[in-house]
Amino acid sequence: MSVQSSPTELVYDPYDYQIDENPHPIWKRMRDEAPLYYNAQYDFYALSRFQDVLEASLDAQTYISGRGTVIELIDEPMQNPPMIFMDPPQHTAFRKLVSRRFTLAQIGRLEPRIRKLCGDYLDPFVGAGGFDYVADFGAKLPVMVISSLLGVPEEDQEQVRIWTDLSLYRAPGETGLSQAGAAAMGDIRDYWHGLIRERRARRRDDVMSELIDVELRERDGTPRKLTDDELFAFYLLISSAGNETVARFLGSVATILSQFPDQRENLVANPHKIPNAVEEVLRYEAPSPIQARWCTRDVELHGQTLPARSKVALLTASANRDEREFPDADRFDVDRKIDRHVGLGFGIHFCLGASLARLEGRVAIDETLRRFPRWDVDTAGLERVHTSTIRGYCNVPILY
Repeated sequence: MSVQSSPTELVYDPYDYQIDENPHPIWKRMRDEAPLYYNAQYDFYALSRFQDVLEASLDAQTYISGRGTVIELIDEPMQNPPMIFMDPPQHTAFRKLVSRRFTLAQIGRLEPRIRKLCGDYLDPFVGAGGFDYVADFGAKLPVMVISSLLGVPEEDQEQVRIWTDLSLYRAPGETGLSQAGAAAMGDIRDYWHGLIRERRARRRDDVMSELIDVELRERDGTPRKLTDDELFAFYLLISSAGNETVARFLGSVATILSQFPDQRENLVANPHKIPNAVEEVLRYEAPSPIQARWCTRDVELHGQTLPARSKVALLTASANRDEREFPDADRFDVDRKIDRHVGLGFGIHFCLGASLARLEGRVAIDETLRRFPRWDVDTAGLERVHTSTIRGYCNVPILY
């Protein structure tokens, strides 16, 4: 008589390195067994199915961002929160201040600059036999692009990236800033406030100067300028989000196209498919897999009650692998017809820099495949970043 083993307990811990290595099997179990999942250790609920995540993203009155969009920060209200930690009408007003710099027309003008940067970083490795695709290219490209937009001097851009990485890092089982992360956050704050003083004294053609000059209207219509702390929150958000997500996206490009060489060959032969490949990478491995919200009322879901005053994790990366929305969801297919995904968020908090991220991704893939039509990943050298909000690699050594 055979003894049937009992199923393992379903545990999803966003701070567990082992789970973070490959969360997709656990996310699939959550979608099938516990679409409204509760983690008692950290006291949060999680939505993992596409339709639930989509509807929650669109319902900004029930699932609010004003207490924060990072699980561990929701219980720690911020004095000067970034824009994504705001709700309408405050969020609407702040987003409007900077949105014109991120329109398709404005971003499209950056393509020649991005293409040149790609060539500058990739050309030295042609014929070299290998390099670290993220450390030598993927992490540098977005820093140069977004920092230039903001107005960060070129000689400071790498240091800003290093501070940002340290501030986002979470050790195993830890939910707060490490000692090094806290020190890095202090360095970032000092650095940006120094630049703000400099720009107030002398404007330039950059986002930093533009935000110093804009006027925000209070609810009674009274105009005012942004404070130094509000400017800092803007710059920190744009800088960290623009750097981290694109760097992790490009790490996924290198690993996924190595795992699926037939899809890489398809792109080499048909470069016009690269824009759709960008969307498929965002669907297959979203660089920002979790968006936290605060639930303002009781919600009935899947025969259970999601209570008011609860922390909720919207698992966008799980939603993008939901077979209910994407047939054969675990297959990477650059020809997949994608009507929508939540890899860049959805609703009022849809990624402000989405058009820039897509442009950088498209150009980076194109320029990479022109020079390196095939490669293998040295898996022994792969190294992940570990944060509660970003998922991907900081080191991807490739051989060709």
